[in-house]
Amino acid sequence: MAKAKKAAKKAAPKKAVKKAAPKKAAPKKAAPKKAAPKKAAPKKAAPKKVAKKKSARKPNAAFMKALTPSAALGAVIGTKGVPRTEAVKKIWDYIKKNKLQDAKNKRMINADDKLKVVFGGKGQVSMFDMAKHLAKHLS
Repeated sequence: MAKAKKAAKKAAPKKAVKKAAPKKAAPKKAAPKKAAPKKAAPKKAAPKKVAKKKSARKPNAAFMKALTPSAALGAVIGTKGVPRTEAVKKIWDYIKKNKLQDAKNKRMINADDKLKVVFGGKGQVSMFDMAKHLAKHLS
C-alpha cells in the first residue's frame, strides 16, 4: 500500500505557481503596542583596570653625542661641540634671525656668505637637504 501512495503522489499534477501581482501600497496602520521588556538582573560592574604609569622616555645616546663642528659651520653655530639635534636647531635660529628662508617657497633656504660655505657653494638649498650638508661638517 505504501507503494501505491507514492505512485499516486508522483502521478498527481503539480500545482501551478501563480505570479503575484504588484501590490498597491497599503494604508499605514498604527503599530501594535509591544509588551514592556522584562528587566534583567543587575550586572556587576567590571573591575576597573589600573593604568600603568608611563616611564619617562629615555633619549637615544647617539643623538646626544657631542660633535665638533668644522670651522665653516663653527662660524655659524659656534665652535663648541654640540649634538646633531642642537646643531640643526642653531642653524634654524640663524636662518630665521637673518631672514634667509625664501619668501615664496618656505622650504628653500637662501644662503648668505657663511652658509654658502656650509652648503657646498650652493646659493639655495632645500630644508630637507640641509641635514645632508650639515653631516659633512660635523665629526
